[in-house]
Amino acid sequence: MTSPQHITHWIAGRPWTGTAERRGDVYDPATGQVSGQVDFADTGVVDQAVGAALDAFGHWRHTSVAKRSSVLFAFRELLNARREDLAAIIVSEHGKVHSDALGEIARGLEVVEYACGIPHLLKGGYTEQASSGIDVYSLRQPLGPVAVISPFNFPAMVPMWFFPLAIAAGNTVVVKPSEKDPSAANFLAALWREAGLPDGVFNVVHGDKAAVDRLLEHPDIKAVSFVGSTPIARYVYETATRHGKRVQALGGAKNHMLVLPDADLDLAADAAVNAGFGAAGERCMAVSVLVAVDPVGDDLVERIKQRIAGLTVGPGSAPDSQMGPLVTGVHRDKVTSYLDSGVTDGAELAVDGRKHPLSDGAAESGFWLGPTLFDRVRPGMSVYDDEIFGPVLSVVRVPSYDDGLALINANPYGNGTALFTNDGGAARRFQHEVEVGMVGINVPIPVPVAYYSFGGWKSSLFGDTHAYGEDGVRFFTRGKAVTQRWLDPSPTSRGTTLNGGINLGFPTNS
Repeated sequence: MTSPQHITHWIAGRPWTGTAERRGDVYDPATGQVSGQVDFADTGVVDQAVGAALDAFGHWRHTSVAKRSSVLFAFRELLNARREDLAAIIVSEHGKVHSDALGEIARGLEVVEYACGIPHLLKGGYTEQASSGIDVYSLRQPLGPVAVISPFNFPAMVPMWFFPLAIAAGNTVVVKPSEKDPSAANFLAALWREAGLPDGVFNVVHGDKAAVDRLLEHPDIKAVSFVGSTPIARYVYETATRHGKRVQALGGAKNHMLVLPDADLDLAADAAVNAGFGAAGERCMAVSVLVAVDPVGDDLVERIKQRIAGLTVGPGSAPDSQMGPLVTGVHRDKVTSYLDSGVTDGAELAVDGRKHPLSDGAAESGFWLGPTLFDRVRPGMSVYDDEIFGPVLSVVRVPSYDDGLALINANPYGNGTALFTNDGGAARRFQHEVEVGMVGINVPIPVPVAYYSFGGWKSSLFGDTHAYGEDGVRFFTRGKAVTQRWLDPSPTSRGTTLNGGINLGFPTNS
């Protein structure tokens, strides 16, 4: 048995060489065994990382956008060439299957590629002769050191929602990844150094609430990007804004998929299984509630049950695995508890994931729970009300489209939703009326492409901007408007010369 790997911080372009007072265990979810130990940052270590970011900002903010863009391109090429290595790290610490790990890297790369266009994205406006002899133009400038606090479910993609645009815009970054799967962030840090990013522009600190709180309170951190559960997103938003920081805090979800009677039920069943059980349901955009409009409920449930029976659950590294384990034993046990509470509340347990067979060779000690299906679920039941964040799909039956829409709009979350139908009019009405930030029409996981922006409504978002896209550029920059006039020394000039004199009136245009 190999000894656990030591995982430490990345500060000022290199691994940290200090000795941590506290560490946390990192597990291989497929075996349940400890695979690593990660150093936990105290206040002093966080201060070191922020200090390195602040020192680097003085130079990086003045680096030309052409040079910044060239570093982004180099990082993109390195990441694309080594995506298999990164995927293996994700599989070993998160547990998701290999194809899903490659998928999250590909979606993160989309944001890197978008950020490569930073010379265009930072273009301002210019108005010549806005007033007599006066020109006005606008520009956007970086903020300074920024913090990215990311969750366990996408250890590569979620940080890449933020740091490519932050760095391209001239900021420096401190990333605090989840302590459950920390190694992906260090891998990305080493790629940045190889790509030519100056030391201190990208830093990684590992740890728990102590590290997070110091980032939220540190006077040199100018902005915070966060993805996680709604209670923690609210805490991050309230704490960081109280300390004068710009914040985008993306919270939890309870994503509903509404299926109308005219929908292609095979397509809908495939989508429900893919979106409900991919990554073992550990996605903020997972479909966790299927809303079946009468009379399709029985037919749809039966089709989903047939598809669940054929799913292969096993180690993420196995080529035939379609669904891997959950990230930790504690989280698996929490998700499993909902199977009992759902039955107690009166829901029908149509498929019990505890009974799903594992693939040949899968270690019984892994953090397993198979795909689970509840039918005849109602609001007020814990399986409906709570964000379970596991492979649990609940079916709610409603008599009409209007009832389904009302159910979705009454939910406190507003992250993502989907409608399955062949009726264009119903689809157009749904996308207009639904109170959710990201909408899919016959698309179960409507994560926007990189040149749009990701973010929900209601209790799924705290702050005024979404992640990446145009919102991302605005979040990581601040605007400045410049009004100027110059004396034209030409004797033949028809322009207005600069006139002196005293005039205490408010300036007006002429």
